Amino acid sequence: YHDVDEQLRQRVITVEKTASGFRRFCFGLAKKVLIANTLAMTADAVYALPLESVAAPAAWLGAVCYLFQIYFDFSGYSDMAIGIGEFFGITLPENFDYPYLACSIGEYWRRWHMSLSGWFRDYVYIPLGGSRCRLRRTCLNLLIVFTLTGLWHGAAWQYVVFGLLHGLILCAERLGLRRALERLPRFFGHLYTVIVLWLTLVIFGAPGLKEGLAALWGIFTWQSGAKGYTLEEI
Repeated sequence: YHDVDEQLRQRVITVEKTASGFRRFCFGLAKKVLIANTLAMTADAVYALPLESVAAPAAWLGAVCYLFQIYFDFSGYSDMAIGIGEFFGITLPENFDYPYLACSIGEYWRRWHMSLSGWFRDYVYIPLGGSRCRLRRTCLNLLIVFTLTGLWHGAAWQYVVFGLLHGLILCAERLGLRRALERLPRFFGHLYTVIVLWLTLVIFGAPGLKEGLAALWGIFTWQSGAKGYTLEEI
C-alpha cells in the first residue's frame, strides 16, 4: 500500500500517461495471448500424459515450454496491471526485471515477482532476523521463507518441495557457491541459474510431486518412453 498511498491521494491523469498505459497493456496482452498461451499448448499436452511413460525428449520439450510460458504469462499479467494503473494515474512498481538473465538463484529472486519477494523479505525474513544472524540461523530463515513461498503457490507437495529446493540452493550460495560462481565468466553463472530453474520447474509444473519426480527421472535416465508417448507420436 505504501507504494501507491500518495498517488491515491493526488492522482494525476494525463494523455501521455494514458497512452503509455495503453501501450504497456497491449504489450502485456501480446505476451500472454501470443507467446504464453502458444507455449502452454505444448506444455499442457506433455504434462497431461503419464510422465513415467513419456520419452525424455518430450519431457524435456514440455519443461522448456513451461519455463518460458510461466514467465510470459505472469509478466504479461503484470504488464497489463501496470498499464491499467496508468489509466487511472497510478504508477505501480515493476514486478519483473529480466529474471532469466540472472547469474545466481539469489539474483533471480531479486528479479522475479518482486512484489512477492519484497513482501516476504519485509514481513517474514527480516522479522526472523534476516541476514543479521549467524550463518546457520540465516540459512534456517531462508528455508522458512522459501517453504512458505512454495505454499503461497498452493497447498500441494510439489510447491512445498519447489520452495524447499530453492531455499537449500540459496543456502548453498550463502555457504560459498555464489563466490565460486563469481570467479567464473558470467556465462557459467547464467547457465547454472537457467538449468536449476528448468529442473525445479519440472516439479513445480507437474500435476503432483510423484509426476514431477517421474518426469525428472525420465529426463536424467533419458527414458525411451512407452509406445504412444514418444516425441514423434505426440
